Amino acid sequence: MPLVSLENTITLAISVKDRHASAQWYNEKLGFELVHHIDEAGWSEMLTKTEGVTLGLGEQAEPAPGNTVPVFGVADIASARDALEGAGVRFDGETETIEGMVSTATFYDPDGNAMMLAQDLAGQA
Repeated sequence: MPLVSLENTITLAISVKDRHASAQWYNEKLGFELVHHIDEAGWSEMLTKTEGVTLGLGEQAEPAPGNTVPVFGVADIASARDALEGAGVRFDGETETIEGMVSTATFYDPDGNAMMLAQDLAGQA
């Protein structure tokens, strides 16, 4: 029996310089929806496209980029990457593929936080 009973939710917390600007970026680039800004706490939350998973934006004068790397599943990594690159999103190197398993591509938000796209290749011919 586990020590704690966990809910079916998770929040991925990252540091950003400007929560309002970051929330707009995540909305425009990835389609995330703002839940709320809690200005007095320096915190914002957004709904991701995955049920039960929210993105928490903690405002810091000097963010600590790379403190977590959320991985977002996509059906077609090439078109997802093309769309983000077309919108000025910076990627780290080429898309990497492990045949029959997964393709991944690392990209960055405006504060240098690393994110990944992943396409599940299992079962594809």
